[in-house]
Amino acid sequence: MEKTNGEKLREKLFDVKHSGFENISDEKKERIFDFCNEYISFLNSCKTERECALFSEKLLKDNGFENIENVKSLKPGDKVYYINRKKAVYAAVIGNAMLEEGLNLIGAHIDSPRLDLKPNPLYETDGLALLKTHYYGGIKKYQWTAIPLVIKGVIAKSNGEVVNVNIGEGMEDPIFTITDLLPHLAAKQEKKSLGDGIAGEDLNILVGSMPYNDEKVSEKVKLNILNILNNKYGITEKDFISAELEVVPAFPARSLGFDGSMVAAYGQDDRSCAYATLRALISLDNPCRTSIALLADKEEIGSVGNTGMYSANFEVFIANILDKAGQNGHNVLEKTLCNSKMLSSDVTSAADPTYADVDDKYNAAYLGHGIALCKYTGSRGKGGASDANAEFVAKVRHILDKNNLTYQMADMGKVDEGGGGTIAYILANKGIDVIDCGVPVLSMHAPYEVTSKFDIYNAYEVYKAFYQD
Repeated sequence: MEKTNGEKLREKLFDVKHSGFENISDEKKERIFDFCNEYISFLNSCKTERECALFSEKLLKDNGFENIENVKSLKPGDKVYYINRKKAVYAAVIGNAMLEEGLNLIGAHIDSPRLDLKPNPLYETDGLALLKTHYYGGIKKYQWTAIPLVIKGVIAKSNGEVVNVNIGEGMEDPIFTITDLLPHLAAKQEKKSLGDGIAGEDLNILVGSMPYNDEKVSEKVKLNILNILNNKYGITEKDFISAELEVVPAFPARSLGFDGSMVAAYGQDDRSCAYATLRALISLDNPCRTSIALLADKEEIGSVGNTGMYSANFEVFIANILDKAGQNGHNVLEKTLCNSKMLSSDVTSAADPTYADVDDKYNAAYLGHGIALCKYTGSRGKGGASDANAEFVAKVRHILDKNNLTYQMADMGKVDEGGGGTIAYILANKGIDVIDCGVPVLSMHAPYEVTSKFDIYNAYEVYKAFYQD
């Protein structure tokens, strides 16, 4: 039946939203699922920023990238990287154009909300040994009780030795947990607000109950735990002072749903975008403009510190590239940055039908509808947003349209409902054109987050197209 004039006009003028899984070939679906199987393996081996950096370095090396510190000169086609203090990654494929003409940048972050052990964490009370924590990033504290937990990180001894710690991932390993009140005794707790039901100081990790067999010593359970740690890692209680030990969920990343169309995992904010960014970069060969991946640390606490996006280390990396390409000079670094364009590849919230009242449904991101472009983040009156200009938004749209890639334009929640931020404004302050461009996520910042496999693969395709433009 021939379409009516109204139907034709609607098809021409409306921006109709639909699932990315609609009308795709079996071959494309297979590619999506194969890519996401590799993504799930990545998530299961990378639950901390250090593990992500280590994984990234190996993947980069396996694909022909060299540490820039070992390279004397650079030419088009060369591939280099730099690892900043084992927690942040900068990688580049040198393009044919002069660097001063600008770079194609994609920046994600590899830290996620978690619990960190305090400098003096171990104590004993009422016959139980526990570890005190300080939560990192924006969490709902009640979500971290009564779930299986893993302890990961490093212990740096004063003699220079660094001990790697990973307890709870292996099936033979013990796990840990934070206890919660039983409903029968929780009358007072249940009268508190959701945010106050669990106090930050009560996020204490249960780690032991067996006393050391010696009647003459006190704190027998604590002594037994320290003895176990000393036998395994050669540490004493004082070594906790110079440790970085993170407590993360023990849940493995898995396919979700009867149709297997989604991924459930800890840390998909923002490792979903980081993985897609890395895979897109390593697929490049001889791009026109030099293409760079930034995998930053500390985004969840404001991008501060020498591994966060505010650090000068990123600009030092670019200056190093300019030097070794023989293109440095007066104000060249500043001109290079001001002529650059960037996707801030950070996740955004997906519309949740169970909590529909927090979203403007006409401007929300939907799971499975492709990558979400966010012109601005911030909160309420756009506070803290970089707010991409119309011309740059149009440029990004053009790249995606000409490559027939699915995408959606989104805002994060209703105007006065809250908001969020990414690293976009930090790079925009350096003169770079930036727009947020990331994967929609359900249950963001929870110990178990949900994404669509279509969106994960779509992010990879979008980032690859941006790099190649």
